[in-house]
Amino acid sequence: MATSLTLILSSLFQSILILFFLLFPYQRNILIVAAPGGGKWDLLLSNIGTSAMHMQLLHTDRVVILDRTDFGPSNISLPNNNCRNDPRDQTLQIDCTAHSVEYDVSSNSIRPLMVLTNVWCSSGSAMPDGSLMQTGGFNDGDHNARVYKPCNDGSCDWQEFDNVLTQRRWYATNHILPDGRQIIVGGRGQFNYEFYPKKSRADLSYNLPFLSQTNDPRVENNLYPFVFLNVDGNLFIFANNRAILFDYVNGAVVNTYPTIPGGDPRSYPSSGSAVLLPLRNLQEGTNNISAEVLVCGGAPQGSYTSANNRNFVTALNSCGRIRITDPNPQWVMETMPSARVMGDMVLLPNGNVLIINGASAGTAGWELGRNPVLTPVIYRPNNQIGLRFEVQNTSSTPRMYHSTAILLRDGRVLVGGSNSHAYDNFNAGVLFPTDLTIETYSPDYLDPRLARVRPKIVSPVSQSQIGYGEQLAINFTAEGRINRDLIKVTMVAPPYATHAFSMNQRLLVLTNDNIGSSANVTSLGRSNYQVRMLTPGSNVVAPPGYYLLFVVYREFPSLGIWVQIK
Repeated sequence: MATSLTLILSSLFQSILILFFLLFPYQRNILIVAAPGGGKWDLLLSNIGTSAMHMQLLHTDRVVILDRTDFGPSNISLPNNNCRNDPRDQTLQIDCTAHSVEYDVSSNSIRPLMVLTNVWCSSGSAMPDGSLMQTGGFNDGDHNARVYKPCNDGSCDWQEFDNVLTQRRWYATNHILPDGRQIIVGGRGQFNYEFYPKKSRADLSYNLPFLSQTNDPRVENNLYPFVFLNVDGNLFIFANNRAILFDYVNGAVVNTYPTIPGGDPRSYPSSGSAVLLPLRNLQEGTNNISAEVLVCGGAPQGSYTSANNRNFVTALNSCGRIRITDPNPQWVMETMPSARVMGDMVLLPNGNVLIINGASAGTAGWELGRNPVLTPVIYRPNNQIGLRFEVQNTSSTPRMYHSTAILLRDGRVLVGGSNSHAYDNFNAGVLFPTDLTIETYSPDYLDPRLARVRPKIVSPVSQSQIGYGEQLAINFTAEGRINRDLIKVTMVAPPYATHAFSMNQRLLVLTNDNIGSSANVTSLGRSNYQVRMLTPGSNVVAPPGYYLLFVVYREFPSLGIWVQIK
C-alpha cells in the first residue's frame, strides 16, 4: 500500500512539474527538483559478448568496450576465423574470441574487435584527433600502448605498439594534457609518471614521491589515483586519503592539500569515486576561474582483507568537496543517502552529477563486495548543503566490481559491466554472476512529457571545429516562450571509465561578455533563437579534442552535438 501511494504521489508531482514548466516559463529563482524515484531504466542488449570493464564514447557515437584477455574465451567470436595467438596468456594461448567490442549507439549493435595483449586494469583517454589511446595492463600488455582510430565503415580495429612505455602500467591513471599528450600516473609498484606519445628517447619516467607516501603496505590504496587538470595548468592528484597540486613540467609539488576528514582511503582498492565539478566563468582568465573536486564513497580503513579473511565492512557514505583553487583550501563534508563503494560518477549535461553502481559493503577485488547499491543518486552541486542529493529509480541489475557508466550524446547514461570473479562465472547460483548486459539510465530530463521544454540545436552541425576564445553562435529551437536568462551552453569531454573513476571527465559552462543579462540570447522568430557564447580561452581550460556541446534550458539539455576544439 505504501509503495502504491508513493508511486501515485510521484506521478502527481511530475504532472504538476510538467504543467508548471509549460504554463510558467518565466518563473525563476524557484527551487524545483524532480520527485524522489525519478529516471528510467532500459535494457539495451542482454549479451554483448564480454563484460564492460572499460568504456569510452567516441565522436562517431560508438562506444569502445574492453575486458581482460586471460579469462578464457568470451561469448563473441572474432570475425573471419581470426584468432589471437599469445604464448604468454595463462589460460588460453589460441583464442578465437573477442575481448573488446564496439557498440553502435544508433543501431544498438555490437561489432567484435581484436585486442592483442592483456588490457586488464589498464587506462586510457581520447586524443585530440578523436582516437582512443589505451595504455598498460597486465602481463604481456603492461608496457604496451594501443590506438583505436574510429571509423564509420566497420573497418577499424586496434593497433598495438609493443614495449613503448618506460614502466609497467597496471592500475594507472591517464589524463590528456594541453599539448595533446597523455600523462600516465602511477600503477602497482610504480611511484612515478611518464608521458605518451614520447617526445624523444630520453623522455622516460619521472619520480613522484607522493605515490610512495600514500602507499599502504600490502594494501596500496593509491592505485587509479584521481587526476584532474587544474585551471592553472597543474595537476590535482588524489591518492589514498590526501592530494597534491603538481607541476608536472618541473616535477614540483605546488600545494599539499589537507587530508580528507576521517582519514579513510578513497582510491583503489578502497574505490571511492571523484569528479571535477563544472568549470564556470571561463572568460575571467585562468587565475580567476574556480575549480572544485568532489570525492564520494569508498571503503573505510581496514576493510580490505584477503579473500581468506573477508571482512565486509559497511562502505563510506560521506563525500568531501574542496575548492582546489582557494589560497587555503579546506574539505567540506557531506553525507550521501546511502553508503557506496565501487560507484561511478557521471557529469550530466546540465551540470549535475549522477552517482551510480557499486556496493554498500566490502571493497574492490575478487569476491570482496557485498550488498549491491541498485539506487542511483543525483548530486546537485549548486544547491545548498542538505538539498544536494536526490534518490532515483532503482535498477534490478547489480553492478559490482568492474562495472562502468558513461554519458551518451542523447543525455542517457550507458551502464554495463560487473565481474567479481577471477574468471568469468555465469553460474546462476553464484553471487553476482559475470554480467554481459548493457542498459541505459535516462534521467528525468528525458521524460517524454517534457520534450517541449528541451531545446533543439539547429546549427552548428555536429562534427564542427571551433577555436579558442572565439564567439560561437548557436541557433536552436524551443517551443513556447522561454526565459532567456535560464539558457546555458555546456561542453562535456567524454571520459575513459573504469574501476569507479572516469579519466579526463570535464564539463565547461560557456559564458558571454554580458554575464547576468539575456543579451546573448536573441529571438529569430517562430520558436527560433540564437545564443552567442565565448569558447574556452585556452588549452589549459579545455585540452584539445572532441567535446559534446549542449544547449540547456533550466535543467533540460538538448541533444548534444560533437565539436572539436583545436
